[in-house]
Amino acid sequence: MQKFDKLTGVAAPLPQINVDTDMIIPKQFLKTIKRSGLGKNLFDEMRYSTDGKEKPEFVLNKPAYRNAQILVTGENFGCGSSREHAPWALLDFGIRCVIAASYADIFYNNCFKNGILPIVLPQADVDKLMADAERGANAVVSIDLAAQEIRGPDGGVIKFDIDPYRKQCLIEGLDDIGLTMQQGSKIDQFEQKRAAQQPWL
Repeated sequence: MQKFDKLTGVAAPLPQINVDTDMIIPKQFLKTIKRSGLGKNLFDEMRYSTDGKEKPEFVLNKPAYRNAQILVTGENFGCGSSREHAPWALLDFGIRCVIAASYADIFYNNCFKNGILPIVLPQADVDKLMADAERGANAVVSIDLAAQEIRGPDGGVIKFDIDPYRKQCLIEGLDDIGLTMQQGSKIDQFEQKRAAQQPWL
């Protein structure tokens, strides 16, 4: 998993509440178990018309936000079904951080397992960052995970809380597999001991 320490990038505004996982990545794109290639279908029904053409009014289709790395959005983001493809699609597009007042629990947990930082802030702070994000190409926001700080385009600083264990996993780039592999020597010792004691297995 890619490490997350500091991030400076354009923040895209998506001022919509209850954005569910089917809106993030529609069900017809869930046939793959690959984590790559889903970014082109992120927010598919909002980004494209029925003939496949881009909707110019959608935020990620606007030139200023095509390379956005941060998404500022409404409360209860990631509700609906528990598809892990949702954070995969965000990450494949290039989104490394989502900022909202609240999230659906499963989506929130899946973000950490895939190297995305989901920041929870009071609505007043989200509104401030949403206004900053509406500046287009000038909507450059910096996030320092170690310091737990967000710095806006004008230099203002917003602090955020995060679980220390999840914070450390992101900084070190450790998903569930990575955490298991840290115990590699103990696993090897266990397997050797079991093979000696139970050679018939």
